[in-house]
Amino acid sequence: MTEPVPFVSGVAAPLIRPNIDTDQIIPSREMKSVGKTGLADGLFAGWRYTAPGSREPNPDFVLNQPGFAHATILLGGPNFGCGSSREHAVWALHEYGIRAVIAPGFAPIFRGNCVRNGIIPVVLPEEAVEAIAVEGAKVAIDLLAQTVACGPLSCSFEIDPSAKAMLAEGLDAIDLTLKHCGEIGSFQTRDRAARPWVYLEDS
Repeated sequence: MTEPVPFVSGVAAPLIRPNIDTDQIIPSREMKSVGKTGLADGLFAGWRYTAPGSREPNPDFVLNQPGFAHATILLGGPNFGCGSSREHAVWALHEYGIRAVIAPGFAPIFRGNCVRNGIIPVVLPEEAVEAIAVEGAKVAIDLLAQTVACGPLSCSFEIDPSAKAMLAEGLDAIDLTLKHCGEIGSFQTRDRAARPWVYLEDS
């Protein structure tokens, strides 16, 4: 199980560039572990630091600016999370403290990795994402109501019901399936009566 995220509130850091891929989110040279920890320092390393392998902050990068250093929400551009399917990209975002990414669109595998790791992928029109960035205020995401609020701006977003349940309750795919144990058991009872030859009993 992961940390439930029914609601996220905080500063949104604008990184509104198209096609931000997983190698830009965490370069392969920064993937020194197969675990979910120890990756935050490598997040956006190619942009966040002055040179490859360096840890000297690039003052021009948004997450190094004082107002966005503790951002919990990231604003992205179209096709966010494209490229390789590396789950490390989402692990790095989560360890850094990002709990939601708002973008006009996501690469499907990246979006699925977000859901499985406690990051809300919010799809909003490009003009809405840019309006939130201009507003510059704190953003509130209500997953249950499927709304995003930022100052006077309020938007609704769509999300798959299964993804919503997994995020809101901190479930993985197995946990989500086990919520239907009753229905599964009832089906098996009916099916066993209708097709007994399918079920091999221990002798």
